[in-house]
Amino acid sequence: MRVLVTGASSGIGRALLPLFAADGHELVVVARRETALEEATRSLGVKSEIVALDLAKPGAVDALFQRTGPVDVVVNNAGFGLYGLFAEQDRAKLSEMIALNIAALTEMTHVYLAPMRARRSGKFLQVASTAAFQPGPRMAVYYATKAYVLSLSEALAAELEGSGVTVTTLCPGPTRSEFNDTAGYAVTPLVDKQMMTSDEVARVGYRALMRGERLAIAGAKNKLLAVASQVGPRGLVLAVTDRLMRSRE
Repeated sequence: MRVLVTGASSGIGRALLPLFAADGHELVVVARRETALEEATRSLGVKSEIVALDLAKPGAVDALFQRTGPVDVVVNNAGFGLYGLFAEQDRAKLSEMIALNIAALTEMTHVYLAPMRARRSGKFLQVASTAAFQPGPRMAVYYATKAYVLSLSEALAAELEGSGVTVTTLCPGPTRSEFNDTAGYAVTPLVDKQMMTSDEVARVGYRALMRGERLAIAGAKNKLLAVASQVGPRGLVLAVTDRLMRSRE
């Protein structure tokens, strides 16, 4: 299979690459940093096409599809978060986050889905987050973008039932990766000990993708918290999330 992975230069995206390579799949890796992509693919032992591209830019998804053509698997992993009060955050960065986390993912799914439907075969791995299950004070826009990813992807999984195309949504909790530095929040030693590694999360996502599962929440504790956020009183869930986010300051 030919597999396209966005956000492949670090974190979960990069951790997925050796899993696909171990099964002999050809890779198309996409991120802004070409050097990091070269490092990520250097010793994989499979054919890898490197595409240095900022998917948040207008027209980027169309340019990518024109270059790659149809693929067998799309991993929509590219995205970032920002920590801080909504009123105090940079509006341009918020717009960039929405463009990448929501618009680019939507366009990627739409353009690569068409040939999959035509041949009745294909897979998507949409990387959301446990943030998708509740509002997130101090990361309000990021949490909202991941709620969108989860909602869209679950709806598509239902629409595509029986079509030969599967949509799997991966929801990791806090994960050790560059994401934390980019988002701009502190990770205390206690929090760090409780985090899953990118490799652990990638293995959960890879298994779920290959099985055609609709939803994969990485980690037993994260599954519990996701369920609790759905059944608990909305005000209580919000208050607890707010307190947890404040602890990162």
